[in-house]
Amino acid sequence: MGYRVAVVGATGNVGREMLNILAERQFPTDEIVALASRKSLGTEVSFGDTTLKTKDLDTFDFSGWDIALFAIGSDATKIYAPRAAKAGCVVIDNSSLYRYDPAVPLIVPEVNADAIEGYSRKNIIANPNCSTAQMVVALKPLHDRARIKRVVVSTYQSVSGAGKDGMDELWDQTKGMYVPGQEKEPSKFTKQIAFNVIPHIDTFLEDGSTKEEWKMVAETKKIIDTSILVTATCVRVPVFVGHSEAINIEFEDFLDEDEARDILREAPGVMVVDKREDGGYITPVECVGDFATFISRIRQDSTIDNGLNLWCVSDNLRKGAALNAVQIAEVLGQRCLKKG
Repeated sequence: MGYRVAVVGATGNVGREMLNILAERQFPTDEIVALASRKSLGTEVSFGDTTLKTKDLDTFDFSGWDIALFAIGSDATKIYAPRAAKAGCVVIDNSSLYRYDPAVPLIVPEVNADAIEGYSRKNIIANPNCSTAQMVVALKPLHDRARIKRVVVSTYQSVSGAGKDGMDELWDQTKGMYVPGQEKEPSKFTKQIAFNVIPHIDTFLEDGSTKEEWKMVAETKKIIDTSILVTATCVRVPVFVGHSEAINIEFEDFLDEDEARDILREAPGVMVVDKREDGGYITPVECVGDFATFISRIRQDSTIDNGLNLWCVSDNLRKGAALNAVQIAEVLGQRCLKKG
C-alpha cells in the first residue's frame, strides 16, 4: 500500500530530480503521474526503471491523489496549487509563493519536522530556498547547543539554481571563449557568467540587498528562531551544480570548534569532512548526486566572542529542492497521512 503522487513540472531540472529521488528512496507509491504544461505534453521522463509520459497540468483532476510535488514557478503555482489543495491533495511547493505565509509550514525535516502538523490549514507545505535549506541543516544542531545570535553568510551559488537556461548560458559562454563565432552575450544573467562571478541573485530591494539575500534572512527566522540575526551576500558562480556557503556564526555561549565538529558529525543530514590538509574539505563538484550537506573548515573566530566559521556545500537540486521535498513527503506520510 502506498500513495498516489503527482510531480508537477516533471520536465524541468527539479521535477526530473524529484522523480529520481522518489525512485531512489523507494517512496511508497501506488501510482505516480508526471504533469507539465501543454507544450510539454507527451514528453517522456524517467521514474526508476519505468518511463512516464507527461500529462496536461491544466486539465488534470487532483481528486483522489494524496501528494503533489510542485516544481513550477510562483505564477503557475498560484493557479494550480489551490486547485490541488481544494481537491484534497497535499501540495509540497518548491516555489517562493507560500514560504512567508504564516498559515503554511516551511519545512526542513532535519530541522523543524514537528511544524508539518500545520499543513492542514491550507493543505500546502512550502519548501525553502535552496541556499537556506543547506544552511539551516548546519545551524540547527549548533543553535540547540549554544544559541545563535548572528549569522554572516556569503553564498557561491551554481547556475542550476537559475534553471536549465542558466546552465545553458554557462556552457555556451564557456565554449564561446574558445570557438570563434560562438560568443554568447548574457541573457539569463546580468553579466557574463563564464570565468566570472556575479554578486546579484534575484531582484534588488530598496535597502540594497537582493531578494535572494532577504529570503535567507526571513526563512532562517521562520524555520529555526525569529531571534537570529542574519546578513547575507549571495553570489552566482560558474559552477553547474552545487551551492557553497562561507558561514560565520556568533553564539550566546562559547562553543569549542572540536565540540562543534562532534555535534555536526552526529547531526541528521550532515557529513563532516574537515581535515587541515590539502584537499581535506568538500567542493561543489564532489557533492553532486549526494543527499548530504557537507561541512568543512570548522574553526574558531578569534575576532568576536563565541564565534565559529565553517564551509557548507550541498547539491542544490537535491537538498536545496527535490530531496527536501521528498523528505517532507516522507514525514507527511509517517505522521499525517494514511496509505491507500
